[in-house]
Amino acid sequence: MTVGGLAVGLKSTPTRRGKRLSPMVYLIIAVGALVVVSAVRTLSDATDLTSSGTVQAALTAAVPLAMASLAGLWAERAGVVNIGLEGMMVLGTFGAGYAGYQWGPWAGIVGGLLFGVIGGLLHAVATVTFGVDHIISGVAINLLAPGAALFLSKQFFSNAPGGGQKQSPRIEDAQKVTLPGFSSWLGTIENKHWFFVSDLAGVLRGITTEISLLTLLAVVLIAATGWVLWRTPFGLRLRSCGESPAAAESLGVNVYKYKYYAVIASGGFAGLGGAMLAVSSGQFRDGQTGGRGFIGLAAMIFGNWRPGGLATGAGLFGYTDAMALRGSNAVHALLLLLGIALIVVAVLQYRSGQIVLSGVAAAIGVLFGWWYFSSDQVPAELVGAAPYVVTLLVLGLASQRLRPPRFVGEPYRRGQAI
Repeated sequence: MTVGGLAVGLKSTPTRRGKRLSPMVYLIIAVGALVVVSAVRTLSDATDLTSSGTVQAALTAAVPLAMASLAGLWAERAGVVNIGLEGMMVLGTFGAGYAGYQWGPWAGIVGGLLFGVIGGLLHAVATVTFGVDHIISGVAINLLAPGAALFLSKQFFSNAPGGGQKQSPRIEDAQKVTLPGFSSWLGTIENKHWFFVSDLAGVLRGITTEISLLTLLAVVLIAATGWVLWRTPFGLRLRSCGESPAAAESLGVNVYKYKYYAVIASGGFAGLGGAMLAVSSGQFRDGQTGGRGFIGLAAMIFGNWRPGGLATGAGLFGYTDAMALRGSNAVHALLLLLGIALIVVAVLQYRSGQIVLSGVAAAIGVLFGWWYFSSDQVPAELVGAAPYVVTLLVLGLASQRLRPPRFVGEPYRRGQAI
């Protein structure tokens, strides 16, 4: 695709791309993964591994993370590192709390988005206009946003009915939809606890029963981002600012303008993630984000700066988070799943020539397998942390062929030589 010769300019720095997998291969991988999970569920008798309730909880947990990841994607594709995602999500939770309890959940979503845009605009002014180091600007936003949200909370919620200095009044949840005719039938099959069939029924029931409209909105935004950034002239120009801004400017692209667009959109998506978190939990609370902005950034990196990849990473985090909510038995079964996953990672890394990394993954996988078979449960103190450790280990050992935007995080001044 060419826009005013821009694609030709970008070809001056060719990059090696791996062969893309076909949809059928992805389907086979998904079925294989479900077979493994079903086997672990049968062995451990941990029915929550694939229950519809777990799938619904995983989707709820994954949506704010996916929005944070999408926020990071927009900024970094334009060359701006956005470490301030956490702070922008905090602003989004307050915006949702303020507007949501007065005018309803969708007003809360809009309010959270607007507060996130304010955070994104501050980051854009600091990094694009004044050339402040991206990390310093992001850290400053992460430090200032919680204090600002707490101050505003004390001002607006202290005397509100049901509110307090650190929380908003209750927010009505967004509407939920169910695919008619499937829920009860799938529930019957799920309760049979048959190998694979019941697990598949549990997953399908989880994604077709009582699904929040916020989840559907997140799916639409992820798909729309992929289309806008990779299928439109606007997206090509924006991505060129992260690959070679000097070359883009030489071809007539207003780099500053597109960086502003990207970072403001990034703030909006982060605020939207915070708003979805507040609305789904029923109110704004101080400290509500719990580091989800940073986890979203990790999911984006795992997804190789691609919408589909970051959605997968957010889903993995959401699933492990849901496991922690289901209890120690589910987390104990997760140890065996982790061991199997790390053995698979070890094989893949060995085939790609990463001998040392393969050995590390295999050793840790065997260790987790031994931990599972030599214990009856995970200590209560580790139940909350185990899912995050599991996810970070898998992401850290599996993500070795990453290709970030070439100019991400680098300072740029107008007129800079190529």
